[in-house]
This record gives sequence, structure tokens and C-alpha cells, in this order.
Amino acid sequence: MSSTASDRGARADGPAGADGLRHVRVGERPLWLDGPPHELFARLRAECPVHWTDKISEYPSERGFWSVTRAEDVHSVSRDWKTYSSELGGVTATRDVFPLELVQAMFIGMDPPKHDRLKMLFQYGFTPKRIAAHEPAIRQIVTDVLDKLDGRETCELVNEVAQPVVSRVIGSFMGIPPEDDIVWARLMNSMLGMGDPDLNPGGIEEVLAKDVSELFARCGRMIAERREHPTDDLTSVLVHAEIDGQKLEEHEIVMGFFLLVAAGNDSTKATYASGMRALMEHPDQRRLLREDSSLIPAAVEESLRMFPAFAHFGRTATQDAELAGTQIHEGDKVVMWYASSNRDETRFEDPDRFDVRRNPEHQAFGAGGRHFCLGAALARLELRVLFEETLARYPGMELAGTPAYVESAFINQLKALPVALGPRS
Repeated sequence: MSSTASDRGARADGPAGADGLRHVRVGERPLWLDGPPHELFARLRAECPVHWTDKISEYPSERGFWSVTRAEDVHSVSRDWKTYSSELGGVTATRDVFPLELVQAMFIGMDPPKHDRLKMLFQYGFTPKRIAAHEPAIRQIVTDVLDKLDGRETCELVNEVAQPVVSRVIGSFMGIPPEDDIVWARLMNSMLGMGDPDLNPGGIEEVLAKDVSELFARCGRMIAERREHPTDDLTSVLVHAEIDGQKLEEHEIVMGFFLLVAAGNDSTKATYASGMRALMEHPDQRRLLREDSSLIPAAVEESLRMFPAFAHFGRTATQDAELAGTQIHEGDKVVMWYASSNRDETRFEDPDRFDVRRNPEHQAFGAGGRHFCLGAALARLELRVLFEETLARYPGMELAGTPAYVESAFINQLKALPVALGPRS
């Protein structure tokens, strides 16, 4: 039996005091115009680490959700799939973003055993050893993109460097021809950046009426081609996969394709752009990397900690449970805020300080359990190569304008980062 929203609010703010947090709505867009609300998250971790947010104005039909803000509690939710389901209510703070049937068609929106069986089909291609074999090809992609900047004084780092690199890398895995990279990047940015005035001013209506239809049409053609002529790319893996002797239905193939392309586009792009911004804003840290390139893998981890590509993922309680002294009821949405847990003071000293020597453990790829990011090794490799090649070529790069964030409580990324390149080394 579920409690009312007012009861939840009282419980959330009761034991810890925190009366001033009672009416805070963590997912409200105005809080995210300049990136994650880190000061608010710090207060929540200290005063009300599991906090009830009532309805968000953009989604009036939603029931609300619990915000989980500390690393230990995020870890507990992540590993307990029997209590906190990925399948029942979608994987974001709001259920209204995509039809639940489409979310459940992706293995990120499944629970075991189906989740495990489908994810296993791809794990062989994403082992660290197999990913490492792609380094020469990925480095060539990065240098080809950077070569296009020769002779220029400025560029916009998100869309002129990060986007074409990540699009071609994931496109090569999926069997997308290079000439279609721009189309798929536009679709991914529009669907994941829903409601942002630049990426998708039409919001959910435009996504459902236009973008999803285009996704299915384009994927449908690729599916038909792979059925007729199998290849060794991941799209072909989806088309010919069998779970318990049954091939995937077409909408499951399409949404599996969407998941892999979306994750491949956004994860590396987001952390690279924010990491480069941090290095430009902290020249002492960039100098450390220039003097000792062996620190770059640690800088990658620090960038992932401070700038996780996805601010949150959500679960739905399958039964009544207690989390950090707070009563969760069956059917409640529980949201794990990685943008908060990665700056948990109990895990990291001076957590808001960017320190390339920290080499931290973090939750940017999830907090363990079955839903740990399949592409973690690929993202780490891409980030390392991007940092290596960018810093080697443009050691004096500086900000040349105001960075702009995507207006989203889900994808945690810059949509524009204007820079002055400086002399090429």
C-alpha cells in the first residue's frame, strides 16, 4: 500500500530536520540551466540523503520520486535488482519520456534473467582486450578530425571535435556508414536532449511524432539489410540474436540499436568536453599532464567522477523497503544521482576540486551490479586518446566564450564549448 506524496515528504524531511528542503524539486529544469545543482546536492547529502520530490511541473502526471544522493546508498540500490527494478517503471526520473514498452525493449530497461542473456551477447565485443585492439583505428579517427582544424584560430569543441569522433567510433561498431554519422548524431541529441531549446525545442511531442518514427524507419532498413546479408557489426548481432530460442522482435532490435548508439554518442562526448574545460580553467592541472602524460588515464577517471555523462538513472521499488532510514514503498520511483554521489564528501576529499592525480573510483558507469556500463572500456580508451591527441596538438588551448549546458536533468553535458586553439605544437 503506497503512502501519499505528503506523507513521503514528511518522512523525507522528518528525521534529518531539513525543513527547508521539503518543497525542493530536484529534477526541475531551472535548477539545471548551468549544469548540476551541486550546492543543492551537497545539502541533500548532509541533511536529507534520500529525498522525496513531488510532481515536476513539466510532467504533471508523474507520481514523484525519491532522490538518492550518497555513494553508499546509490551502490545499495544498484546492486539490489530484486528490490529496485529497471523494468517496472523505466530508467529515468520521469516515466513520460518514452513509452514504457520501448524502454523495456532495451537491456538497460530489463531485469534478469532476460537482461543478462541479452547483455551477454555483446560483452564478448566489449572486453578490455578486444577494445584495446581498436586503439589504432580510434586514434586515426581522432587525428583525422583534429587535422580539419589546421589553419584555424578557434573552434567549438563539442560539435567540431567531440561529436564527429564519437559518432564515427560507435558508427564503426554498429555498421553505420560514415556519411550517416550526422543524421544519427542529430537524432540522438534530439531524443536525449528533449526539451532543450537548441537540441529539441519541440519536447516529448516532437520526439514521439518525428524522431521515434525516423529511428524506426532508418533502423528498419538496416535490419532488412542485415537479415539478407549478415555482417560482423553489432547491428547484425542484434538482428540474429536469440534469447531462449526466440529471435528479438523488431522493436527490440531497434531499441537495442538506439541504446548502443545513444550511449556511444553521449558518454564520451560529455566527459571529454567537460574535462577539457576543467583543464583550461585549471592550467596547473593541464601543466601536470603536459609534463607527465602517464597521468592522462588518471585525468580521465577524475573527469568521469566530476562530469558523469548521465546525471541519473532510476529504478522502481518492487516491494516495501528501507533505504538509509527512509521508508520506500512498493511502486515508488528511486533515482540514483551520480552527479551527487560522485562528489560525496565521505568518499572524496575536497570533492569539488579537479585533481588529475586523484585517480578515483567513481560511479560514472554505474555503481556495480548487472547494469554496470557495457562500454566502459571503450569510453575510457576514447577519452584517453582524445585527451592525448588534443593536448599534444594544442597545448595552449583556451576558452573563447561562455560554455553552454544542455538543459537537462538526465544528460549531463555541454552543448557548446568555444575555444581558441592557440599555436599547434
